[in-house]
Amino acid sequence: MGESTIDPRGYRALHFERLGAVLRVTVDHPEAELNAVDSLLHEELTRVFRELKREDQARAVVLTGRGRAFSAGGDFDWFPSLQDPEALEHLRRDAKQMIWDLLDVEIPIVAALNGPAVGLGASLALLCDVIFMAESASVADPHVRVGLVAGDGGTAIWPLAVGPARAKQYLLTGDPVPAAEAERLGLVNAVVADDELQDEALAFAQRLAAGAPLAVRYTKQAVNKLLKEALGTAFDTATALEIVTFRSEDHGEALAAIREKRKPDFRGR
Repeated sequence: MGESTIDPRGYRALHFERLGAVLRVTVDHPEAELNAVDSLLHEELTRVFRELKREDQARAVVLTGRGRAFSAGGDFDWFPSLQDPEALEHLRRDAKQMIWDLLDVEIPIVAALNGPAVGLGASLALLCDVIFMAESASVADPHVRVGLVAGDGGTAIWPLAVGPARAKQYLLTGDPVPAAEAERLGLVNAVVADDELQDEALAFAQRLAAGAPLAVRYTKQAVNKLLKEALGTAFDTATALEIVTFRSEDHGEALAAIREKRKPDFRGR
């Protein structure tokens, strides 16, 4: 085996385990019980996919979460800081690089959804190569519920996975998709018992790791060309519109309603 470019000591919200030829990466935010995405986790997710592009020691990756959630989506306490134009522009650049780097990781990535995968968590999971889901888990992209456009890849991967009509059903409502329905729709590859998830995902990753490395990597690259074309069409538009909605009154109203535990009153401005 070759060398790894990842130094686990440089991460606080991600945990790494080497299991033979498989590298397991666990979202494990020390300050967020449900692995909500804040500036720390967003930065580390951006960095890890960049570093995984040069990973030569592992032949496959399992991406999972700690505790009750894979990732519960954006941390609402973080959102007000993104009203600053400089912070928002930095987020936009990191978000795009994160998704493009994820698709450019040559070794296969098996997602193991141990709990809710929400917002960015859903996009990252659905852009992995093979997706295992615990029976109690769910997938959702509820950007619209906080007055935002789904600008982190959801507008591309959901239509590819389930078709435009179904994608709009879930993207325009933010409704969660339970595990059984996600499997029926083709969003994920397999649903397994909660206590079997890690073993099943690891076993499949080990199977991929035992395959012919060049054939596995190059086949993945060829398929991901399709995903990149879809992202090339939708991503920049969705991100630009998400930035617009970040500055909208409706987004501010959504955050206020969450704080005050009431239903938001959206005005379309």
